[in-house]
Amino acid sequence: MKDPKPQLKPSWGREKDVTIANVALCLSILLFCPLLVLYFWSSCTYYECSLYSPIQSLIENNFSSEAFQTFVLKLFPKPTNEGFLLFFGWLIFQGVLYAIVPAKIGYGQRTPAGYLLPYKVNGLSVWIISHVLFVAGSFLGIFPGSIIHDNWGGLLVAANFYGYLLTIFSYLKAHLFPTHPEDRKFSGSFIYDLYMGIEFNPRFGQLWDFKLFHNGRPGIVAWTLINLSFAAAQYQQMGYVTNSMITLNLLHAIYVVDFFYHEDWYLRTIDIAHDHFGFYLAWGDSVWLPFMYTLQSHYLVRNPVDLTTTSFILINFMGLLGYYIFRMTNNQKDIVRRTDGKCEIWGKPAKVIRTEYTTSDGKKHKSLLLICGFWGISRHFNYVGDLLMCLAFCLTCGTQHLLPYFYIIYMTILLVHRIHRDDSRCRNKYGKYWDQFCKAVPYKLIPYIY
Repeated sequence: MKDPKPQLKPSWGREKDVTIANVALCLSILLFCPLLVLYFWSSCTYYECSLYSPIQSLIENNFSSEAFQTFVLKLFPKPTNEGFLLFFGWLIFQGVLYAIVPAKIGYGQRTPAGYLLPYKVNGLSVWIISHVLFVAGSFLGIFPGSIIHDNWGGLLVAANFYGYLLTIFSYLKAHLFPTHPEDRKFSGSFIYDLYMGIEFNPRFGQLWDFKLFHNGRPGIVAWTLINLSFAAAQYQQMGYVTNSMITLNLLHAIYVVDFFYHEDWYLRTIDIAHDHFGFYLAWGDSVWLPFMYTLQSHYLVRNPVDLTTTSFILINFMGLLGYYIFRMTNNQKDIVRRTDGKCEIWGKPAKVIRTEYTTSDGKKHKSLLLICGFWGISRHFNYVGDLLMCLAFCLTCGTQHLLPYFYIIYMTILLVHRIHRDDSRCRNKYGKYWDQFCKAVPYKLIPYIY
């Protein structure tokens, strides 16, 4: 494909106009989120996952210097050789698998500058290899199954170190040796560019994609391994694994395996298709995802929960229903794209809006907007399935503490914000066609509510 002419402000994609409020919000997230992860870690490590207890101890001691010093010491985990060796060993191991495991080539959406990029799709094989080796190693006594749990604080320090290092490297790379200069987006704000990223698809070579690797390999492959390790720690402490921990492991595994089984589809979702690579993804994939998305397993080690038979059935039903909605909704969009709309949805010919959009190289392209099936109920009905699954994950922990419910609170905020971002991006990209789509499907998430 002929290289498009340089265009540092693509006509659609990340927001073009950045306000003082945008910059202030990014700065607050840069400062607040790392402290929030540390606070949650401290709460679980020293206070049985109570979010109020650390503050309560300060209040009870009248915010004395001794109490504050203790609070700060407990807030920051100590770096350990084991933590750094485990984290960077895992990172290198995943990098090797990403490079050498046979892969088919998938393609994402066309970028604002007109590129249609190839990706190595071998995540499911990598996930299987990683888990077989972990389980075999623990059964053979090479390392304890609880190894991740046992080094959780040291791993958190190492992950933060790498997340910040990757953020700085990505920022400098975008300026000094970008992969696709035409797809960069400069806001004029150092804070905003550092947080949201400048490069759209930073790469080493043709196929080593920063976004796909960091989100899909060290982070999401580790998700289910972390759960297994915390289940092993619970077994060591109690002599058995609770049905809540088993349910959590199974529901998370369904979600993660689905991600890798449909990895080619994931290439056309917001993380890969629309986000630039900055702190939001670099630190987020390294720290936020593995440490905050697995809070329930950490909680269940500190506060074991034995679900009643009724609760066990209802939680599993909710999780599986959420997964069904999530998967079937995304399958409908995928089959419409693959067949150019010449297919049936719910036994009837698919209803679509045929659109045109222009990339920054001046070329026109065609696309489809589906307005029937689940996509006729709301513009993001797949998020309803997402949120049902998230709620099921949290409910495995009972109702004694707020901490395990952070996930559903966070995901609700994240997905509502994504709906807003998607609306802005699609309005710029599709113009009048997006107006037609919004008229045909008036509700953004839940019919008659939002």
